[in-house]
Amino acid sequence: MRQGIDYTPRRATELVCDALQDTRIVVINGARQVGKSTLAERVLCQIPNGVARFLDDPATRTAAIEDPVRFIRHDGLMLIDEVQRVPDLWLAIKHLVDREPRPGRFLLTGSARLLALRSIPDALPGRSETIELWPLSQGEIDGEPDGFVDAAFEQGPDLRGEPRGLRRKDYLARAVRGGYPEAVKRETPRRRQRFFEGYIADLISRDIKQVADIQRTGEMRRLIALLAAQTGGLVNFNRLGSELSISTPTVRSYVEILETVYLVRLIPAWATNTTTRAIATPKVVFVDTGTAGYLTAGTNDDLFAGRLLENFVLGEISRQLTWSQTSARLYHYRDRDQNEIDGILENNAGEIIGIEVKASETVRSDDFRGMRILQRRLGSRFRAGFVLYCGQDSFSFGDGLTCLPISALWTTGTGWPQAAQDGIDRGSAGHRRMPD
Repeated sequence: MRQGIDYTPRRATELVCDALQDTRIVVINGARQVGKSTLAERVLCQIPNGVARFLDDPATRTAAIEDPVRFIRHDGLMLIDEVQRVPDLWLAIKHLVDREPRPGRFLLTGSARLLALRSIPDALPGRSETIELWPLSQGEIDGEPDGFVDAAFEQGPDLRGEPRGLRRKDYLARAVRGGYPEAVKRETPRRRQRFFEGYIADLISRDIKQVADIQRTGEMRRLIALLAAQTGGLVNFNRLGSELSISTPTVRSYVEILETVYLVRLIPAWATNTTTRAIATPKVVFVDTGTAGYLTAGTNDDLFAGRLLENFVLGEISRQLTWSQTSARLYHYRDRDQNEIDGILENNAGEIIGIEVKASETVRSDDFRGMRILQRRLGSRFRAGFVLYCGQDSFSFGDGLTCLPISALWTTGTGWPQAAQDGIDRGSAGHRRMPD
């Protein structure tokens, strides 16, 4: 097993272990360098008779290409790392798990949204579960609970955050650092800059070419820089096409590719029949704010700082949505009267949490303007509205409205489940739940 010396426990470990109990194929998907292989190996080492196959090794990849059926033949759990490198494996895996449908057969990893790749011949509906692994959350880095999403729906406006002594400059420093494990462990901005420089180069030269035949890579590089400059803003495909001198459909396809390789994510607009004046344009955020910070180094205006912190907050919430007990979806809201809310969380019951992000260390009543308007329109569906800001204190701003320090995102909650910390037997399959 290829194990690193320093390892930060990941909350996705429990999700993977649970999925292996009842699902034939578990896929760990996510961006390059987020720790997919390491997580998978940590899970595998707790399972008797597990084997690992790494397709970045030329000899292993050749064996998989030449005889995919024999390559996957094994009685226990098989980890196949970077499975998208040999597309023919998918049909062989599908055939095998259909004939022998026991859970916990395959643990697969990939650096792109695998089923979106042109080279993948067939999906695996009903046979697989995909778990997205994001860059490290602030709670994973600091050893904090990361429980804001659940607490917001459970406690509503009564939720309060614990002061952590963080100020605006501290939050911006965290945003620029990002969450890639390799970047987090580097101690100086210069060393992190070198990491991001190589990261973007590899993404364009390797990952993107797995998804599409992009000949003019310079256009893609410029598009990435333009998206970083407007992170947290609405995507204007026409304007981007004009600045790059390419067609709007081409820009849309390029952005779709950047989503496929987990560089950016589009947050859809939220609307109901009660908000008929809502704008349907999505908002773009970077999966890791460190990448956006690197691409915009030297930009010091307050507008960009606000957008970067908004991206930072929405990214932390997106991470939590992969493990929270509450099933919810993330949107943004803006209407034609310029009323807007940076983030909207909606659970399965249709309850709404509004989230506004402020890059200041003070909060004004007017900062809740958009949420008050939505609260009046939605009535009891509006569970709570929060302004997350760079100050220290938590205050009520009227019925259903509260301000919290941004750190409440990761300091709120009851901590990790004891089973995820200590490890417990996972039943007849012989799995153990361990921190990875």
